[in-house]
Amino acid sequence: MVPPVELAIGWLTMFVIGTELFVVSPLLPLIAATYRVRPERIGLCVTSFALVYVLSAPVLGLLSDRSGRRRVLTCCLVAFATANLATALAADLPQLIAARLFAGAAAAGISPSVYALVGTAAPQDRRATWLAFVVSGLLLSLVLGAPLGAVAGAAIGWRHVFIVLAAVSLVLAWPNHRLWLRDRGVAAVTPSAALKPTVLAMRVLPMVVWSTSLYGVYTYLGVGLNQIGFSTNQIALVILFYGCGAIAGVLIGGRAADRIGPKFMACASLLGLSGCFLLLRLALDAGILFAPMLGLTSAVAQLFFPAQQAGLATDFAARRATAFAWNNSALFLGISLGSISGAQAIEISGIGANLTASAGIAFIGWVLNTLTVPGAARPPTSSADRVG
Repeated sequence: MVPPVELAIGWLTMFVIGTELFVVSPLLPLIAATYRVRPERIGLCVTSFALVYVLSAPVLGLLSDRSGRRRVLTCCLVAFATANLATALAADLPQLIAARLFAGAAAAGISPSVYALVGTAAPQDRRATWLAFVVSGLLLSLVLGAPLGAVAGAAIGWRHVFIVLAAVSLVLAWPNHRLWLRDRGVAAVTPSAALKPTVLAMRVLPMVVWSTSLYGVYTYLGVGLNQIGFSTNQIALVILFYGCGAIAGVLIGGRAADRIGPKFMACASLLGLSGCFLLLRLALDAGILFAPMLGLTSAVAQLFFPAQQAGLATDFAARRATAFAWNNSALFLGISLGSISGAQAIEISGIGANLTASAGIAFIGWVLNTLTVPGAARPPTSSADRVG
Protein backbone atom coordinates (compact mmCIF):
# COMPACT_ATOMS: atom_id res chain seq x y z
CA MET A 1 0.00 0.00 0.00
CA VAL A 2 1.29 3.46 -0.93
CA PRO A 3 1.84 5.48 2.24
CA PRO A 4 -0.29 8.63 2.62
CA VAL A 5 1.23 11.94 1.68
CA GLU A 6 1.65 13.00 5.31
CA LEU A 7 3.64 9.86 6.06
CA ALA A 8 5.88 10.40 3.03
CA ILE A 9 6.53 14.02 4.05
CA GLY A 10 7.33 12.87 7.58
CA TRP A 11 9.81 10.33 6.20
CA LEU A 12 11.48 12.92 3.97
CA THR A 13 11.69 15.42 6.83
CA MET A 14 13.46 12.88 9.04
CA PHE A 15 15.79 11.94 6.17
CA VAL A 16 16.86 15.57 5.79
CA ILE A 17 17.29 16.04 9.55
CA GLY A 18 19.35 12.85 9.76
CA THR A 19 21.50 13.78 6.78
CA GLU A 20 22.29 17.14 8.36
CA LEU A 21 23.16 15.46 11.65
CA PHE A 22 25.33 12.67 10.25
CA VAL A 23 27.05 14.57 7.43
CA VAL A 24 29.03 16.78 9.81
CA SER A 25 31.43 14.00 10.84
CA PRO A 26 32.74 13.13 7.34
CA LEU A 27 32.97 16.85 6.53
CA LEU A 28 35.09 17.67 9.61
CA PRO A 29 38.46 17.47 7.79
CA LEU A 30 37.22 19.86 5.07
CA ILE A 31 35.80 22.28 7.63
CA ALA A 32 39.00 22.13 9.69
CA ALA A 33 41.06 22.93 6.58
CA THR A 34 38.88 25.97 5.85
CA TYR A 35 39.38 27.44 9.33
CA ARG A 36 42.95 26.14 9.65
CA VAL A 37 42.36 24.40 12.96
CA ARG A 38 42.74 20.81 14.13
CA PRO A 39 39.79 18.48 13.34
CA GLU A 40 39.42 17.77 17.07
CA ARG A 41 38.47 21.42 17.63
CA ILE A 42 35.86 21.26 14.88
CA GLY A 43 34.46 18.26 16.74
CA LEU A 44 33.05 20.80 19.20
CA CYS A 45 30.37 21.39 16.56
CA VAL A 46 29.06 17.86 17.05
CA THR A 47 29.23 18.12 20.84
CA SER A 48 27.48 21.50 20.94
CA PHE A 49 24.70 20.26 18.63
CA ALA A 50 24.05 17.19 20.78
CA LEU A 51 24.19 19.10 24.08
CA VAL A 52 21.70 21.78 23.10
CA TYR A 53 19.45 19.10 21.56
CA VAL A 54 19.27 17.21 24.86
CA LEU A 55 18.43 20.38 26.79
CA SER A 56 15.99 21.88 24.27
CA ALA A 57 13.91 18.84 23.29
CA PRO A 58 11.78 18.56 26.48
CA VAL A 59 11.00 22.28 26.42
CA LEU A 60 10.02 22.31 22.75
CA GLY A 61 8.08 19.07 23.14
CA LEU A 62 5.97 20.64 25.88
CA LEU A 63 5.50 23.75 23.74
CA SER A 64 4.47 21.55 20.82
CA ASP A 65 1.75 19.83 22.84
CA ARG A 66 0.43 23.09 24.25
CA SER A 67 0.56 25.43 21.25
CA GLY A 68 0.18 22.97 18.38
CA ARG A 69 2.55 20.39 16.92
CA ARG A 70 2.11 21.59 13.35
CA ARG A 71 2.92 25.18 14.30
CA VAL A 72 6.08 24.23 16.23
CA LEU A 73 7.20 21.89 13.44
CA THR A 74 6.83 24.62 10.81
CA CYS A 75 8.65 27.24 12.87
CA CYS A 76 11.48 24.86 13.74
CA LEU A 77 11.94 23.86 10.09
CA VAL A 78 12.32 27.53 9.15
CA ALA A 79 14.76 27.98 12.04
CA PHE A 80 16.63 24.83 10.97
CA ALA A 81 16.98 26.21 7.44
CA THR A 82 18.29 29.49 8.86
CA ALA A 83 20.78 27.62 11.06
CA ASN A 84 22.12 25.66 8.09
CA LEU A 85 22.52 28.84 6.09
CA ALA A 86 24.37 30.36 9.05
CA THR A 87 26.58 27.26 9.15
CA ALA A 88 27.45 27.71 5.49
CA LEU A 89 28.22 31.42 5.95
CA ALA A 90 30.16 31.16 9.24
CA ALA A 91 33.34 33.18 8.93
CA ASP A 92 35.21 31.57 11.82
CA LEU A 93 34.99 28.76 14.36
CA PRO A 94 33.00 30.66 17.05
CA GLN A 95 30.37 31.59 14.46
CA LEU A 96 30.25 27.98 13.27
CA ILE A 97 29.71 26.65 16.80
CA ALA A 98 26.97 29.24 17.38
CA ALA A 99 25.26 28.11 14.17
CA ARG A 100 25.45 24.47 15.26
CA LEU A 101 23.94 25.38 18.65
CA PHE A 102 21.07 27.03 16.79
CA ALA A 103 20.70 23.98 14.51
CA GLY A 104 20.58 21.62 17.50
CA ALA A 105 17.83 23.63 19.17
CA ALA A 106 15.78 23.72 15.95
CA ALA A 107 16.22 19.98 15.32
CA ALA A 108 15.06 19.30 18.89
CA GLY A 109 11.67 20.73 17.98
CA ILE A 110 11.32 18.94 14.64
CA SER A 111 11.76 15.24 15.41
CA PRO A 112 9.34 15.00 18.39
CA SER A 113 6.69 16.98 16.49
CA VAL A 114 6.96 14.71 13.45
CA TYR A 115 6.76 11.59 15.61
CA ALA A 116 3.77 12.98 17.52
CA LEU A 117 1.90 13.96 14.34
CA VAL A 118 2.55 10.57 12.75
CA GLY A 119 1.54 8.77 15.94
CA THR A 120 -1.70 10.74 16.01
CA ALA A 121 -2.52 10.29 12.30
CA ALA A 122 -1.77 6.57 12.24
CA PRO A 123 -4.51 3.95 12.71
CA GLN A 124 -4.17 2.54 16.23
CA ASP A 125 -3.37 -0.96 14.97
CA ARG A 126 -0.61 0.37 12.67
CA ARG A 127 0.91 3.08 14.85
CA ALA A 128 4.25 1.32 15.38
CA THR A 129 4.46 0.48 11.65
CA TRP A 130 3.98 4.13 10.66
CA LEU A 131 6.46 5.35 13.25
CA ALA A 132 8.97 2.74 12.09
CA PHE A 133 8.60 3.93 8.50
CA VAL A 134 9.39 7.51 9.53
CA VAL A 135 12.37 6.38 11.63
CA SER A 136 13.70 4.47 8.59
CA GLY A 137 14.20 7.85 6.93
CA LEU A 138 16.54 8.81 9.75
CA LEU A 139 18.45 5.53 9.44
CA LEU A 140 18.68 5.72 5.64
CA SER A 141 20.26 9.15 6.00
CA LEU A 142 23.13 7.45 7.83
CA VAL A 143 23.60 4.88 5.06
CA LEU A 144 22.88 7.10 2.03
CA GLY A 145 22.40 10.77 2.86
CA ALA A 146 25.61 11.36 4.83
CA PRO A 147 27.92 9.56 2.36
CA LEU A 148 26.38 11.48 -0.57
CA GLY A 149 26.81 14.71 1.36
CA ALA A 150 30.45 13.87 2.04
CA VAL A 151 31.08 13.17 -1.66
CA ALA A 152 29.34 16.43 -2.61
CA GLY A 153 31.36 18.32 -0.02
CA ALA A 154 34.62 17.05 -1.51
CA ALA A 155 33.45 17.94 -5.02
CA ILE A 156 31.81 21.35 -4.60
CA GLY A 157 32.78 22.44 -1.08
CA TRP A 158 31.26 21.75 2.34
CA ARG A 159 29.49 25.12 2.50
CA HIS A 160 27.34 24.21 -0.50
CA VAL A 161 26.16 21.06 1.27
CA PHE A 162 24.67 23.13 4.08
CA ILE A 163 23.16 25.62 1.60
CA VAL A 164 21.35 22.74 -0.11
CA LEU A 165 20.17 21.39 3.27
CA ALA A 166 18.92 24.87 4.19
CA ALA A 167 16.97 25.13 0.94
CA VAL A 168 15.39 21.67 1.29
CA SER A 169 14.45 22.32 4.93
CA LEU A 170 12.77 25.59 3.97
CA VAL A 171 10.87 23.90 1.14
CA LEU A 172 9.67 21.16 3.53
CA ALA A 173 8.19 23.76 5.90
CA TRP A 174 5.33 24.45 3.48
CA PRO A 175 3.97 20.89 2.97
CA ASN A 176 4.39 20.15 6.68
CA HIS A 177 2.39 23.27 7.49
CA ARG A 178 -0.37 22.48 4.98
CA LEU A 179 -0.73 18.71 5.06
CA TRP A 180 -0.91 18.09 8.81
CA LEU A 181 -3.84 20.49 9.07
CA ARG A 182 -6.06 18.31 6.88
CA ASP A 183 -8.80 16.43 8.78
CA ARG A 184 -6.95 16.86 12.09
CA GLY A 185 -9.16 19.41 13.78
CA VAL A 186 -7.62 22.17 15.81
CA ALA A 187 -3.87 22.47 16.07
CA ALA A 188 -3.56 22.66 19.81
CA VAL A 189 -3.88 19.72 22.19
CA THR A 190 -6.07 20.31 25.21
CA PRO A 191 -3.81 20.09 28.25
CA SER A 192 -4.47 17.03 30.37
CA ALA A 193 -3.51 16.38 33.95
CA ALA A 194 -0.01 17.43 34.88
CA LEU A 195 2.60 15.05 33.61
CA LYS A 196 5.03 14.10 36.36
CA PRO A 197 8.65 14.34 35.18
CA THR A 198 9.62 11.40 37.39
CA VAL A 199 7.06 9.15 35.69
CA LEU A 200 8.23 10.10 32.22
CA ALA A 201 11.89 9.85 33.21
CA MET A 202 11.40 6.28 34.38
CA ARG A 203 9.52 5.50 31.18
CA VAL A 204 12.40 6.63 28.94
CA LEU A 205 15.12 5.08 31.11
CA PRO A 206 15.25 1.92 28.93
CA MET A 207 16.01 4.19 25.96
CA VAL A 208 19.04 5.60 27.79
CA VAL A 209 20.36 2.11 28.52
CA TRP A 210 19.58 0.82 25.00
CA SER A 211 21.43 3.66 23.28
CA THR A 212 24.33 3.41 25.75
CA SER A 213 24.73 -0.25 24.87
CA LEU A 214 24.33 0.13 21.11
CA TYR A 215 26.40 3.27 20.58
CA GLY A 216 29.08 2.10 22.98
CA VAL A 217 29.87 -0.42 20.27
CA TYR A 218 29.02 1.55 17.12
CA THR A 219 30.93 4.73 18.03
CA TYR A 220 34.24 2.87 18.25
CA LEU A 221 33.55 0.12 15.74
CA GLY A 222 36.00 1.47 13.17
CA VAL A 223 38.69 2.13 15.78
CA GLY A 224 38.35 -1.31 17.34
CA LEU A 225 38.39 -3.17 14.03
CA ASN A 226 41.37 -1.15 12.84
CA GLN A 227 43.26 -2.16 15.98
CA ILE A 228 42.86 -5.85 15.16
CA GLY A 229 43.90 -5.51 11.51
CA PHE A 230 40.72 -4.84 9.50
CA SER A 231 41.40 -2.89 6.29
CA THR A 232 39.49 0.24 5.28
CA ASN A 233 37.47 -1.73 2.72
CA GLN A 234 36.62 -4.40 5.29
CA ILE A 235 35.46 -1.76 7.76
CA ALA A 236 33.33 -0.13 5.05
CA LEU A 237 31.69 -3.51 4.34
CA VAL A 238 31.01 -3.99 8.03
CA ILE A 239 29.35 -0.55 8.28
CA LEU A 240 27.24 -1.37 5.21
CA PHE A 241 25.95 -4.54 6.88
CA TYR A 242 25.24 -2.52 10.02
CA GLY A 243 23.21 0.10 8.15
CA CYS A 244 21.19 -2.42 6.13
CA GLY A 245 20.46 -4.41 9.29
CA ALA A 246 19.29 -1.26 11.07
CA ILE A 247 16.80 -0.35 8.34
CA ALA A 248 15.44 -3.90 8.14
CA GLY A 249 15.19 -4.12 11.93
CA VAL A 250 13.22 -0.91 12.41
CA LEU A 251 10.71 -1.80 9.66
CA ILE A 252 10.24 -5.34 10.98
CA GLY A 253 10.09 -4.04 14.54
CA GLY A 254 7.25 -1.66 13.71
CA ARG A 255 5.06 -4.39 12.25
CA ALA A 256 5.92 -6.80 15.04
CA ALA A 257 5.12 -4.26 17.76
CA ASP A 258 1.68 -3.71 16.20
CA ARG A 259 1.00 -7.44 16.13
CA ILE A 260 2.63 -8.66 19.34
CA GLY A 261 2.73 -5.57 21.53
CA PRO A 262 5.31 -2.82 22.19
CA LYS A 263 6.51 -4.05 25.58
CA PHE A 264 7.12 -7.61 24.40
CA MET A 265 9.07 -6.41 21.35
CA ALA A 266 11.17 -3.95 23.36
CA CYS A 267 12.06 -6.65 25.89
CA ALA A 268 12.83 -9.14 23.10
CA SER A 269 15.09 -6.59 21.39
CA LEU A 270 17.07 -5.77 24.54
CA LEU A 271 17.52 -9.39 25.55
CA GLY A 272 18.35 -10.37 21.96
CA LEU A 273 20.84 -7.52 21.67
CA SER A 274 22.65 -8.76 24.76
CA GLY A 275 22.95 -12.23 23.27
CA CYS A 276 23.95 -10.91 19.84
CA PHE A 277 26.82 -8.89 21.31
CA LEU A 278 28.18 -12.06 22.93
CA LEU A 279 27.78 -14.01 19.68
CA LEU A 280 29.44 -11.13 17.84
CA ARG A 281 32.47 -11.46 20.11
CA LEU A 282 32.63 -15.19 19.33
CA ALA A 283 32.45 -14.43 15.60
CA LEU A 284 35.23 -11.88 16.00
CA ASP A 285 37.44 -14.32 17.92
CA ALA A 286 36.79 -17.07 15.36
CA GLY A 287 37.40 -14.73 12.44
CA ILE A 288 34.24 -15.76 10.56
CA LEU A 289 30.90 -14.17 9.67
CA PHE A 290 31.58 -10.98 11.60
CA ALA A 291 29.92 -8.61 9.08
CA PRO A 292 26.71 -10.67 8.68
CA MET A 293 26.55 -11.14 12.45
CA LEU A 294 26.88 -7.39 12.94
CA GLY A 295 24.03 -6.86 10.47
CA LEU A 296 21.87 -9.25 12.50
CA THR A 297 22.88 -7.50 15.72
CA SER A 298 21.91 -4.13 14.25
CA ALA A 299 18.54 -5.50 13.11
CA VAL A 300 17.79 -6.98 16.54
CA ALA A 301 18.78 -3.69 18.19
CA GLN A 302 16.48 -1.60 16.02
CA LEU A 303 13.45 -3.73 16.89
CA PHE A 304 13.44 -1.69 20.09
CA PHE A 305 13.00 1.82 18.68
CA PRO A 306 9.51 1.63 17.11
CA ALA A 307 8.28 -0.48 20.04
CA GLN A 308 9.46 2.19 22.49
CA GLN A 309 7.82 4.94 20.45
CA ALA A 310 4.53 3.08 20.04
CA GLY A 311 4.40 2.46 23.78
CA LEU A 312 4.98 6.13 24.52
CA ALA A 313 2.31 7.16 21.98
CA THR A 314 -0.21 4.97 23.78
CA ASP A 315 0.81 5.76 27.36
CA PHE A 316 0.99 9.56 26.84
CA ALA A 317 -1.67 10.12 24.16
CA ALA A 318 -2.36 13.77 25.02
CA ARG A 319 1.32 14.62 25.53
CA ARG A 320 2.95 12.72 22.71
CA ALA A 321 5.33 15.46 21.59
CA THR A 322 6.53 15.87 25.18
CA ALA A 323 7.05 12.12 25.55
CA PHE A 324 8.89 11.82 22.22
CA ALA A 325 11.04 14.83 23.09
CA TRP A 326 12.12 13.24 26.37
CA ASN A 327 12.73 10.02 24.49
CA ASN A 328 14.99 11.79 22.00
CA SER A 329 16.89 13.47 24.83
CA ALA A 330 17.29 10.04 26.41
CA LEU A 331 18.65 8.75 23.10
CA PHE A 332 21.31 11.47 22.91
CA LEU A 333 22.17 11.05 26.59
CA GLY A 334 22.70 7.34 25.98
CA ILE A 335 24.87 8.06 22.95
CA SER A 336 27.06 10.29 25.12
CA LEU A 337 27.26 7.67 27.89
CA GLY A 338 27.98 4.99 25.28
CA SER A 339 30.88 6.97 23.90
CA ILE A 340 32.34 7.15 27.42
CA SER A 341 31.82 3.49 28.30
CA GLY A 342 33.00 2.32 24.89
CA ALA A 343 36.17 4.39 25.11
CA GLN A 344 36.99 2.92 28.51
CA ALA A 345 36.39 -0.67 27.38
CA ILE A 346 38.43 -0.23 24.20
CA GLU A 347 41.30 1.31 26.17
CA ILE A 348 41.30 -1.47 28.77
CA SER A 349 41.01 -4.55 26.59
CA GLY A 350 39.97 -3.76 23.01
CA ILE A 351 36.82 -4.37 21.03
CA GLY A 352 36.12 -7.75 22.63
CA ALA A 353 35.79 -6.20 26.08
CA ASN A 354 33.60 -3.49 24.61
CA LEU A 355 31.21 -6.08 23.16
CA THR A 356 31.01 -7.92 26.48
CA ALA A 357 30.39 -4.73 28.46
CA SER A 358 27.69 -3.61 26.02
CA ALA A 359 26.04 -7.03 26.31
CA GLY A 360 25.80 -6.51 30.06
CA ILE A 361 24.35 -3.02 29.62
CA ALA A 362 21.71 -4.33 27.21
CA PHE A 363 20.76 -7.02 29.74
CA ILE A 364 20.28 -4.31 32.38
CA GLY A 365 18.05 -2.54 29.85
CA TRP A 366 15.91 -5.66 29.55
CA VAL A 367 15.47 -5.79 33.33
CA LEU A 368 14.53 -2.09 33.47
CA ASN A 369 12.10 -2.39 30.56
CA THR A 370 10.43 -5.36 32.23
CA LEU A 371 10.01 -3.46 35.50
CA THR A 372 9.19 0.09 34.37
CA VAL A 373 7.10 -0.24 31.20
CA PRO A 374 3.34 -0.87 31.52
CA GLY A 375 1.89 -4.10 30.18
CA ALA A 376 0.25 -4.76 26.85
CA ALA A 377 -3.15 -3.33 27.71
CA ARG A 378 -4.16 -0.55 25.33
CA PRO A 379 -6.58 2.18 26.39
CA PRO A 380 -9.32 3.14 23.95
CA THR A 381 -8.58 5.92 21.52
CA SER A 382 -9.20 9.29 23.13
CA SER A 383 -10.14 12.58 21.53
CA ALA A 384 -6.54 13.67 21.99
CA ASP A 385 -5.57 10.99 19.47
CA ARG A 386 -7.35 12.83 16.70
CA VAL A 387 -5.91 16.30 17.03
CA GLY A 388 -2.46 17.45 16.10
